[in-house]
Amino acid sequence: MDNNTSIKITNADPSALGLFGLAMVTLVAASQKLGLTQGVSYIIPWAILLGGFAQLFACVEDSKRHNLFGTTAFGAYGLFWIAVSASWLMKLGFFGKIVAADIDGGQLGFAFIGYLIFSIYMTIAATETNKVLFSIVFLIDFLFIGLIMSTFGFMPELGHKMAAYTELVISMLGFYGSAAVMLNGQFGRTFLPVGKPLGIFNKKSDAHLKVVA
Repeated sequence: MDNNTSIKITNADPSALGLFGLAMVTLVAASQKLGLTQGVSYIIPWAILLGGFAQLFACVEDSKRHNLFGTTAFGAYGLFWIAVSASWLMKLGFFGKIVAADIDGGQLGFAFIGYLIFSIYMTIAATETNKVLFSIVFLIDFLFIGLIMSTFGFMPELGHKMAAYTELVISMLGFYGSAAVMLNGQFGRTFLPVGKPLGIFNKKSDAHLKVVA
């Protein structure tokens, strides 16, 4: 007689929290870029706790659900906001005058280039998620382009405006995506539509046809 009992534990979808964290930090950061607020001191706690920790929590939970896209996206963007927060603290002199005096903004620009490369291939991957997530990651590409232009002084005003407005739209889409995950999961039906995957690069159907043939 087999007395072994198999228990399956299913984790809740962490995307609602992760997207909310993204939406909050980009909303606060966009307010500064748009000139509605001044300084970065009050952006830092939201960047660390919501942009950083909330997305990292979603990353860990998505890894338990074997969600490669969610794990990678929430993890990388969560770490980005923590790194940016540390950069702001350095510039403000939190780590001392010697550290603040040794800052080279170009290094931050190269970090933005690295994240642009990352976001481009994540945009390709996002074609197999849903239209809301795809739109968010697609706009993040332009956010980094704007940040790169602004940081390196190449048409800085245009770059700054591009970063500001794309960040604001990313925030609105983040709130919508978070609400959709929460309400759709809570009610067990499509309360807010997120759109089907674009399926541009998915060749599974072609492979299936070849096998059948």
